[in-house]
Amino acid sequence: MQPMPGAADSRAELIRVLRAACSGELAAGFAYRGHWKSLPDGVERDRIRIIEAEEWHHRELVLRMLDDLGAARSRRRDAIFWLIGKSIGILCHLGGWFVPMYGAGRLERWNIQEYEDAARFAEEAKLAERVDCLLTMAEVEWEHEKFFREAIRHHWMRRFFPQWDPPPAKETIRAPFARLFVNESLAVTE
Repeated sequence: MQPMPGAADSRAELIRVLRAACSGELAAGFAYRGHWKSLPDGVERDRIRIIEAEEWHHRELVLRMLDDLGAARSRRRDAIFWLIGKSIGILCHLGGWFVPMYGAGRLERWNIQEYEDAARFAEEAKLAERVDCLLTMAEVEWEHEKFFREAIRHHWMRRFFPQWDPPPAKETIRAPFARLFVNESLAVTE
């Protein structure tokens, strides 16, 4: 069993995860823009357009957190992920319906864990005031993953692509941090 990291180690890990998330959100924003523009008018197009807006909002929140921590985003990583996002956005116009939906669902599944990890590092780094925001982002990513998983569930190409493991119930995202929110509610009622 590995020893618990110290607050300084956890702060460094939080910054590492936030930098990765920052670049990931940049790529997601551009990829989803291409994705929804590749779809005909309708519910899916509207939902993916909302998802794009939520990803840009996440990037703003992450940039603010990095700034508050005195850390800069990785411009090199941003440049790489800008290219990735733009490329995926273009490929959505060429790749049909299924591949972008499948890929988005797999990535969103990973993003849930990324924000849960960031919340854990924030708590360990004695930055509990960041936990709620990070968990809220994890919950939004959970909703994104659910949308894409349900969209592809009955598509004929699913038999050629392995289904990723679905995330645990959305309610479990906050469970490890319940004591933080209990203390907050006690402070408010006192």
